[in-house]
Amino acid sequence: MLDMSATSFILLPAFAKIVCEPGWKWQVREKPMPNYDLFYVWSGEGTVVLNGEAFPVSKGSCFLFKPGDDTRATHNPQKPLILTYIHFDLSEQPKLIPASYRMLEETFEVEHMLARYVRLRLEHAFGAEEEGRLILKQLMIHLLRADRKEPREQQASNQLTEVIRETANYVRQHPGLPHRAEDLAARAGLSPRYFSIKFKELLGVSVQSHIISMRIERAQHLLQHAGMNVTEVAGALGYRDIFFFSRQFKQYTGKSPSEIR
Repeated sequence: MLDMSATSFILLPAFAKIVCEPGWKWQVREKPMPNYDLFYVWSGEGTVVLNGEAFPVSKGSCFLFKPGDDTRATHNPQKPLILTYIHFDLSEQPKLIPASYRMLEETFEVEHMLARYVRLRLEHAFGAEEEGRLILKQLMIHLLRADRKEPREQQASNQLTEVIRETANYVRQHPGLPHRAEDLAARAGLSPRYFSIKFKELLGVSVQSHIISMRIERAQHLLQHAGMNVTEVAGALGYRDIFFFSRQFKQYTGKSPSEIR
């Protein structure tokens, strides 16, 4: 549905957020399903049967029923379903369409869009139909994104990478602070050993080499562009011994600080 404009969505009068009655059950009388139906569970417990396959449902369960689907549902009267349904049609056939079912882990954005859609149309607010179409397209994009979401293992790997890169960037932004590997590991929420291993694995240098490299990189900039002398730059970057600073600078750049300046 990414390839379709919002005007392709045809809004239908069947939409609501409801608390299902204790004896509620759902069985589509018209077969097959005549249109699309976005079906989202806010809370409760129940079962949806889609084309013969049963899905236990609870908060975050989200279906996109399609024309031709056979849909049925029941729920636990002690924990009744609270759900939103939105029926719609399309004026053209989409090339890409969300899956029929997914369990959403992050529900805030979807719930906000669903609530806004229902409220706008119930209140007959100015521009409600135009905005409703835009919201429906947003919802479809969100579902397509959820369908493509990486497995938990990959997410965890990506989160680890992001944490380590953020920590490395923190060092770049604050080269004059007295960074220690132990403190940076704590900032990343990792053990010092694991942090050091993963840091080198991801960035190709040790934590200490990165700290020094960022200081020298900043020192070069200050010497060339800030009008500061060698003593001032060394002090600004936490070096108490100007001779040690000069040796380390030359080791990393091949030139002495005075040559750079």
